[in-house]
Amino acid sequence: MKLSVIVPVFQVEATLNRCVASIVGQTSTDLEVILVDDCSPDCSPKLCDEWAAKDSRILVVHHQSNRGLSAARNTGIKKATGELITFVDPDDYLQDETYKAIMTLAEKHDIVEFPVCRLFKSERQETLSLSNKVYTNMALYWLEGKGYTHTYACNKIYKKHLFDQIRYPEGRVFEDAATLPKLLLAAKDICTTDQGLYCYCWNDEGITAKAKGTELESLLNGHLESLKLWCDAVFYLHVLNIQMDVCELTGKSPVMPFIRINPFGKGMDLKLRMKALALNVFGIKGICNINKTIHQWKKNRS
Repeated sequence: MKLSVIVPVFQVEATLNRCVASIVGQTSTDLEVILVDDCSPDCSPKLCDEWAAKDSRILVVHHQSNRGLSAARNTGIKKATGELITFVDPDDYLQDETYKAIMTLAEKHDIVEFPVCRLFKSERQETLSLSNKVYTNMALYWLEGKGYTHTYACNKIYKKHLFDQIRYPEGRVFEDAATLPKLLLAAKDICTTDQGLYCYCWNDEGITAKAKGTELESLLNGHLESLKLWCDAVFYLHVLNIQMDVCELTGKSPVMPFIRINPFGKGMDLKLRMKALALNVFGIKGICNINKTIHQWKKNRS
């Protein structure tokens, strides 16, 4: 097998058939699909078995207890026999011929990233468009390419060997943000392309939409690790936004290190300049307190 497609499955009976159909319908047939049923209480396990019965490329693994998204992905990685690995979440689906368009690139590069279209329940859409570029310097990808804003696991194809010593952290949310930097450090390059399309279906009940303080703290911790590797003013202020939200929602003191930011540096628009000036004057704790006070004032007025 050339490509192993790993799909974690939990309470997705309404969308699973659409997801799997979009994978097995890819014109690239040299693939296997690993459906990891994470002890789903609905009809999803039955649907998985039905798919396996009619397509020999599909393997189903049934967990005996619910262990979470990361554990399901890790199980799939362990079972994978392909030279390449990719992930598809069961709420989502692929545009036709996505893999055909990028398999040649995936054979040449350690990681290939392709566009994502975020589909909302309304007619609104947001598309992450990517240029055709190869990065061998991961700092350039992370900072200039703003890789930290699209750490998604599912719009990338990876050489399997990258996972020899790397797994997704179990029992943790926003696991993609914690794992991608490790994969980048293990890779010789990452190629971005404008070919193919991953269709991400926004879930109003999902972690991303309903993240609270504890969940955002997990995201913050992942980005704090990345700050030790790659840092510029724009990324630092991006992490500061998360730190402000965590302080407001949890009541905890800030933990990120203070760095004085040049408000007139590269990539700084007016909003970022104002934030940098406030940071330099009031410090991290001060700006977190100001943020909380402003939000409380707005809430009291409404």
